[in-house]
Amino acid sequence: MELKTVKDQMRTDGRACDEMRPIQIHLGYQDAGEGSVLIEQGRTRVLCTASVEHTQPPHLKGTDRGWVTAEYGMLPRANPHRRAPREAVTGYRKGRTYEIERMIGRALRSVTDLKAVGPRTVHVDCDVLQADGGTRTASIIGGFMALAQAFQRGRASGVFKRLPVRAYVAAVSVGLSGRGAMPRRPMIDLTFEEDSKAEVDMNVVWTSEGRLAEVDAAGEGCAFDEPDLAQLLALSKTGAAALFALERKLLPLEFPS
Repeated sequence: MELKTVKDQMRTDGRACDEMRPIQIHLGYQDAGEGSVLIEQGRTRVLCTASVEHTQPPHLKGTDRGWVTAEYGMLPRANPHRRAPREAVTGYRKGRTYEIERMIGRALRSVTDLKAVGPRTVHVDCDVLQADGGTRTASIIGGFMALAQAFQRGRASGVFKRLPVRAYVAAVSVGLSGRGAMPRRPMIDLTFEEDSKAEVDMNVVWTSEGRLAEVDAAGEGCAFDEPDLAQLLALSKTGAAALFALERKLLPLEFPS
């Protein structure tokens, strides 16, 4: 893959096409919750909290399996351009909210041993404090770290007989974008402005085992080819590898064999 590795004037913040924004993950950010994380990715900030409840959802009643579910929301001024009313005030939830919640839940369950969770439900709440693109991918990264922290603490206290997680998980946004006569180029970790102008927008969820948990790709006003897809997947895998290194450094985990 040939990508420009020097500062690129095509990008809104001058990053190279294969360069991610600075990322910081603050573990144990708040007192409440078995796990909590504040993740900062560029100007995007998301507070993620994992809460363990000793109840099962209705579809698992009578089984020995647990569940991991996610909720996602944005503060009224998470949007830098205008205030958005709280969905609880408007009386309805947007389809985008449900879509993101399902994506986060699927990503977290893809690396969770639900049998080891036992007859419990883990709620992962992702609250966007400030948005500048990549809120769903940041929520998956931060949500996983909060979940893993809750599992680690639960294992230490005897709530869980074994660590109910099999691998790390990370999510990366990538896209194809061009300006004027410039050819479309693959870029990683898109800001809001880049995402809104991208011709192809894609979010990819990887596990640290090198497996794909989800690929969500769409052509925004144009179609794209298999080589484009392969190039974006390869770029996202490179980004995920960097995220896994950070996750391992911040929260070392020993997975059950």
